[in-house]
Amino acid sequence: MVTKKVTKKLSPKGSESNTLFHEFLAQLNGYIDYEKAKFYPKFFKAGPGEYAEGDQFLGVTVPNQRKVAKKFADKFTLSEIALALNSEWHEVRLTGLFILVLKFQKTKDSRYRQDIAEFYLKHTKCINNWDLVDTTAPQILGEYLLDRDKKPLYKLAKSNDLWENRIAVLSCFTFIRRCEFDDILFFCELFLNHPHDLIHKATGWMLREVGKKDIKTLLGFLEKYHHKMPRTMLRYAIEKLPEKQRKYWLTKESCQKR
Repeated sequence: MVTKKVTKKLSPKGSESNTLFHEFLAQLNGYIDYEKAKFYPKFFKAGPGEYAEGDQFLGVTVPNQRKVAKKFADKFTLSEIALALNSEWHEVRLTGLFILVLKFQKTKDSRYRQDIAEFYLKHTKCINNWDLVDTTAPQILGEYLLDRDKKPLYKLAKSNDLWENRIAVLSCFTFIRRCEFDDILFFCELFLNHPHDLIHKATGWMLREVGKKDIKTLLGFLEKYHHKMPRTMLRYAIEKLPEKQRKYWLTKESCQKR
């Protein structure tokens, strides 16, 4: 049973008079799992010196967050979502983002889609772990920018913020599905020397997706940059290649770095 003390602690500043938002928090309260709340900080690297240092977890699973998101998707405005994104609790932020994705997917109004995309860009500081990025950037920014100027992504890519960099990379997943590779290839080259492994994983993953659509484009990138690619990036990129090809690229990379 969840206590009123925990319910109160869930509420960010400015939400005191918002009854709908408190109903939303009460729903999440009902799914709290204290064992998972102990495990998640380790899984999401929220310890001292780690990339999500200080983040707090309730222990609510993603399927249960999605249940709550579906219940409130038609009720929440962007104001309620903003309250969720400003929460100190990871699952409150993520559920708010799930609601934002649902609102984007349901509307046919191009102006409202623009409002949602701009709202997302204004709240990138709240989108501060890989799961928050990966489950929302392609679905919102990627979809919105498909036939538009990609300038917002290039601005994020030049940021000193790890998560904004990852948003730029993951948004390209949507373009890759449509066989548009220029942006992701630019970012993969740009981030060859990125200091964080989470960007190496993201760029390698996206290169792997490029390979599923056009193997020649992937091999061309590998031929040009394999000697500069972080090993994690290379391993992710070649993961779906035949074993003989994987060994070839790993051996070639090893020889180059001797």
